Parts: sequence; structure tokens; C-alpha cells
Amino acid sequence: MRHLNYNRLQYFWTVAREGSIARASKQLHLTSQTISGQLKLLEESVGVPLFDRVGRGLVLTDTGRLVKEYADEIFSLGAELSQRIRDQSQDMAVLFTVGVVDSIPKLVAYRMLQPVLELDAPVRLVCQEGKFEQLLGELALHRLDMVLSDTALPAGLGLKAYNHSLGSSPVGLFAHKKQAKKYKKNFPQSLDGAPFMLPSTDNVMRQGLENWFQRVGVLPKVVAEITDSALLKMFGAAGCGIFAAPASISAEVEHMYDSSCIGIAEDVSETYYAISPERKLKNIAVVQINELAPSWLQR
Repeated sequence: MRHLNYNRLQYFWTVAREGSIARASKQLHLTSQTISGQLKLLEESVGVPLFDRVGRGLVLTDTGRLVKEYADEIFSLGAELSQRIRDQSQDMAVLFTVGVVDSIPKLVAYRMLQPVLELDAPVRLVCQEGKFEQLLGELALHRLDMVLSDTALPAGLGLKAYNHSLGSSPVGLFAHKKQAKKYKKNFPQSLDGAPFMLPSTDNVMRQGLENWFQRVGVLPKVVAEITDSALLKMFGAAGCGIFAAPASISAEVEHMYDSSCIGIAEDVSETYYAISPERKLKNIAVVQINELAPSWLQR
């Protein structure tokens, strides 16, 4: 038997369960002649009889019993599969894959993305963090629906994607609560010579802060350069120095890292973008992010 005909197997299985062709024909809404013909073809493909006739009934042969055991499993799995598909279709979550540029503070990314999980339509959020160029490559291959970035998509890149500005946040400067009072007094001149932890040199905020230091005439003592924003804040929580973070998440930073905002770096801001293949946003998750982000970034 090279190929199994599942229709014939189902007719056989029904006859075996019902005990006769007549009862099986009522169950399947087919004529007895049709079922008899299909059973004969199945037995020919198997090469041995599947039933013995005893009186007016049918009794399974040894091979028939073996075939029925497998048929029981096959049609049980089929019923289970149908049920799983029905259940899934009733509560099918929309998959939303987003890349987050690794220079974006985790708290900002969370505030941006959390509203997606509150949509009326169920959404399954898949996030991956990475470098800007790497994530743009994933977007070009349609492996991402959106890239959350603190850098706009450069012009002339040849990538069919569009910048959607989510708004900007002023940059606040934070210190451990025990040290904050000292630095709040006579701010920003109090920063001159103060221990400071900065993002890495390729970070947009770093460049803005260095320009601001020159404008206000202060020269902090750089004690650490840390790429990961969460790690940088952990050092701040340990009292190792002053650090910068978007002012829009001041409350969370102060609570989580036992720190206090000592002042705002005027004219320094973090701007965030949703980079999407859509010029006019249609993806419900991206629309949600685009609509809600500006309202809290400006706080």
C-alpha cells in the first residue's frame, strides 16, 4: 500500500465502530453500496481482508483490528486539531514585532510599548533589542513591523520606510538622594568637577550633553562611560556619580534608582521615532504608539 486513502479509512472506521454497513451508511449519510465499494477498494490496497462476515454482522480480522487501532488515533488527533484551530481562531492574537534601538532607555521603551497590550484586539508583542543598522536590516527583510529609535532614518538610504516622530523629552540630570541637595544648589555650576557618568560617545544624548557643558561653562569629571542605560542608572543608584535620563520618566527613575532630579539640561532633548514601512500608519499597534507617546514625553 503506497498511499493511504483517508476517506476510505474513515468509512472502514465507521463500519468497525457501528458493527455493520447499514448502520454506518446512516451515520455517514451514504448508500450501503457506496460504503461496500469503498471498503473493497481499501482491502485491495491493504492486500488482506479487514472484516469477516459472521451472520448478518461484520467482525474485524487481526489486520482489521490493527488498522482500527491506528484509525482511532488518527481521527482522535484530527478532532483535536480541529478543536485547537477553532479555539485559536476565536482568540487569534495579532503578532506585532518591534525592534528597539539599544540606546533607548528601557523605561522609555516600556512606556512606549505597554499601551499596545491594552488594545481591544489581542496583540502578541515580540521585542528585540539591537543596533540601529541591524534593526533597519531586519525591517527591510520584513522581519519587523516597526523600529523604535532615537535616531531618524537617514535620507537616501534606499529603504522603503518612513519616520514617524513620537515627540521629544527634555533631559534631566539625576544624583543619589544623599548627594542631590549638594548639586541642586547653584545648578548648573555645581556640576563643575562633579563625578559624572555619561553614555557612550556614539549616543545622541552624549553629544547634546557635551555641547551643553560648554555652553554653561562647566567641566564635570567623567568617571564612567556606559552604553547600557539601565546599567548606567544602577551605578547612579550606588552613588557613583551624576547621570542623565529623559525627564519624562523622572518619577520612575527617582523611585527605581533611589535618586533625585537635580535639574534640567536646557536645550538638550531626546527625540524618538517609530520607523515603519507604512507612510500612512495602518498597523493598529503602531497607531496606538504614535497617538499616545507625545502626551507623556512632554511632561
